[in-house]
Amino acid sequence: MKILIDTNIIIDYLKGREPFAEYAEKIIELCNQGELQGFLTASAVTDIYYILKKTAKHRQIIDGLKMLFSILEIAPVDKIDLLRAMNADMPDLEDALVSQCAKKVKADFIVTRNAKDFADSVVQPITPRKLLAQIKAD
Repeated sequence: MKILIDTNIIIDYLKGREPFAEYAEKIIELCNQGELQGFLTASAVTDIYYILKKTAKHRQIIDGLKMLFSILEIAPVDKIDLLRAMNADMPDLEDALVSQCAKKVKADFIVTRNAKDFADSVVQPITPRKLLAQIKAD
């Protein structure tokens, strides 16, 4: 199963943000084990850095991102993706770009805590908890 992981899940993971970190850790571990193929958008990397820089040191953030790069694939973002996101019927450009990238990599789901933000996405959003429950049920 292919998943595109939203920025909030990565921040939960890297920051250990409770009560969400446990689910984020399980998702990343399943990607590391090869049970899921996880993607992160290239554009999310700078957003993650910017958000984490408020509370963490540069080297710590870079090391965390590099570790994730060894587990997750990076969904590239190009001009066409940006234009498609701008023309999408979604009110938030960042979410529209995540949706476009998920479609581009043929993801089964966008893993996010903000599923309502992806109501108009062509790729179905799913919370980490629901994804883990679905995997366990299979």
